Amino acid sequence: MIIGILVLYGLELGKIVFMRITTGKVEAGKIVVEGPPLAEGTKVTILFAEGDETFRLAGAEEQALLKAIAEANRGEVITQEGLFRDLGQRD
Repeated sequence: MIIGILVLYGLELGKIVFMRITTGKVEAGKIVVEGPPLAEGTKVTILFAEGDETFRLAGAEEQALLKAIAEANRGEVITQEGLFRDLGQRD
């Protein structure tokens, strides 16, 4: 089973948390991270698939998701700087 591990940096209420996303798998009951090792004591949040659960979207939701995926595949994404700028403009 492949799992996702979110590595949290600078967790503080009301602030954006910088994260690194990596993958790994469970071997002999322990999580083995793919790629560079994590520093000893790093706090992580683990997300994993539980069973064969799936979800369904209504027609309009599915179309919106497919449109967003197509935009991302074409490189039509917002930059980190743009995201922070937009978040800063919120009241």
